Amino acid sequence: MVKTALDNFKRPPCAELLGWRLLDARPEEGWIRLAFQGKPEFCNPAGFIQGGMLSAMLDDTMGPAVLVMSEGRLYTTTISMTVNFLSPARPGPIIGEAKVTQLGKTIAFVEAKLMAEDGTVLATASASERLLEAARVVGK
Repeated sequence: MVKTALDNFKRPPCAELLGWRLLDARPEEGWIRLAFQGKPEFCNPAGFIQGGMLSAMLDDTMGPAVLVMSEGRLYTTTISMTVNFLSPARPGPIIGEAKVTQLGKTIAFVEAKLMAEDGTVLATASASERLLEAARVVGK
């Protein structure tokens, strides 16, 4: 596995809740692949993972893509995010991939998708992310 800025990064509670785990990254390309755990507790009455939980997974894929590409110098806060739900998501492993499409001085544009274990695309997203200097956010 390639070394990234996430190697020494303490996962926040929301990432722990989602079962967030780094699988692969290409920092120079702004690309990241993550695993999530779609828990039964995330399901709606029909037995599918609720869209808000899938949106959280997409959001928690795109921000780390920017962090990895910037070598840990930049955090993000989402300005806008458009989500398309393509297939019902059942409990179990979910794979997320994100790619930074443009990294500017104050804004990044990122795209992501979530897939079931069999490769079925569950949801896609695109987002505009405000860039925040990590040193200012964490008081370094």
